[in-house]
Amino acid sequence: MHEMVIYGVSFDLVGKQPIVLLKTADGNKFLPIWIGHPEAAAILMKLQGASTPRPMTHDLVTEMLGELGAQVVRITVTELKENTFYASITVQQNGSEIEIDSRPSDAIALAVRADAPIFAAEEVIEESAIEFEGEDVNEEEIVTEFKQFLDNVTPDEFAEANGEED
Repeated sequence: MHEMVIYGVSFDLVGKQPIVLLKTADGNKFLPIWIGHPEAAAILMKLQGASTPRPMTHDLVTEMLGELGAQVVRITVTELKENTFYASITVQQNGSEIEIDSRPSDAIALAVRADAPIFAAEEVIEESAIEFEGEDVNEEEIVTEFKQFLDNVTPDEFAEANGEED
């Protein structure tokens, strides 16, 4: 299991699809996950400290969990199957933990609201992460290389590059 941090949210220039970019907390491996526009907006709004007059879905779920005495303690990107990432949300209530199946985008949107850590399974990192070499990796170089990658890849091509052809 690798702890991850949200490195940013961007868009692939080919399909204009949002991508959340997770980075290993202790390394230079990056995990791009294509997500929906509403989930990208939910993640970005929270990261940028924006608020809405009425609660959005992820805010509502977080509020409901709090009212029930439960909290999100972590989310985990668990697997990649048929070009689709899967995740679980670990919720704790009364000293017990339960795992709830989730799309990674929804899980990440909840994690940023609950200040919960984000993890990715070892297999997910091995199969799908992009690694930038070297100790002195420059953030600007990473952003430039990642933008070049996004300019030239579609979700299907990314899957093929990782040996996940249909």
